[in-house]
Amino acid sequence: MTNPSRIAVDAMGGDEGIAVMLAGAARARRRFEGMEFILVGDEARIRAGLEAHPNLASASEVVHAAGIVASDEKPSQAIRRAKTTSMGIAIDQVKKGRAGAAVSAGNTGALMAMSKLALRTMPGIDRPALAALMPSLGVNDTVMLDLGANTEVDARNLVQFAVMGAAYARIALDLENPRVALLNIGTEEMKGTDNIREAAAELRAAEHLRLDFTGFIEGNKLSRGDVDVIVCDGFSGNIALKTVEGTARFVADLLKRAFSSSTRSKIGFLISKPATELLRHHLDPNNHNGAVFLGLNGIVVKSHGGANERGVDTAIGFAAKLLRDDLNRRIAEDLGNFEAKAA
Repeated sequence: MTNPSRIAVDAMGGDEGIAVMLAGAARARRRFEGMEFILVGDEARIRAGLEAHPNLASASEVVHAAGIVASDEKPSQAIRRAKTTSMGIAIDQVKKGRAGAAVSAGNTGALMAMSKLALRTMPGIDRPALAALMPSLGVNDTVMLDLGANTEVDARNLVQFAVMGAAYARIALDLENPRVALLNIGTEEMKGTDNIREAAAELRAAEHLRLDFTGFIEGNKLSRGDVDVIVCDGFSGNIALKTVEGTARFVADLLKRAFSSSTRSKIGFLISKPATELLRHHLDPNNHNGAVFLGLNGIVVKSHGGANERGVDTAIGFAAKLLRDDLNRRIAEDLGNFEAKAA
């Protein structure tokens, strides 16, 4: 039986190392009092770091791992070392049922490959998808998937992504019937590839699904908040995500340069500081950190490699919420209902 109150943390993953991973886990422990942790990595270094976090130490088991997956390591190489690396052992804790979820800030490609090999896909799911929350102008963030797990997909995959994304949105965004759209080059029904148009036709016909399919959405509307879930292939999704992140940094840097260009601009900055602080908070990736591999027999959350302790806390919090609300059961039920009524 899986222990749903325990999360395995790859303590060696991420750009900032053990100190940030432990500090983030300690923050999460304070928010989720009943949560327990399996901290995987160099045992001596982890135990030394836990001296600064007695509350986390009292709720944690340390599992030693001699190896670390490098940030530039090829997934095929990382898989061969899975049994000896902190990332591979953290995932294995989920496979063995010792933890309900694994969280890592390490190499995304390696994490995806190891997770797929160790946990396999759920019954009825052909391929897992990487989903994350993106900031928007709407009341809620927007779920987007796939963000890089699959470069090529067919119509069946896109429909499954829509079902999984809607189930995730109901938990992450607390929505009863999320608005779902397919990313396309236009909003007209004849636009896009055969796979996209076929997936749209299936979703329009599936009135029994717990989602509101709104059709197509273009790239310039990703952050408008007009929909709750955006579905696409991993190639397009990864490009879109990085474009949005780059644009956010560009806007932030442009404002910083503009406000420091003259004395008058600096005075203007002081006057508008509350607004710029709100903008900074909204665009801060640490407030949206945590992408999840949907469709696997277990929860695996990818934290951004450069996340600070607040970002690590956010990622662990997502994992805890997905466990608490039984994400995989919801996906299985929704997919089962779809396939039964489509037959």
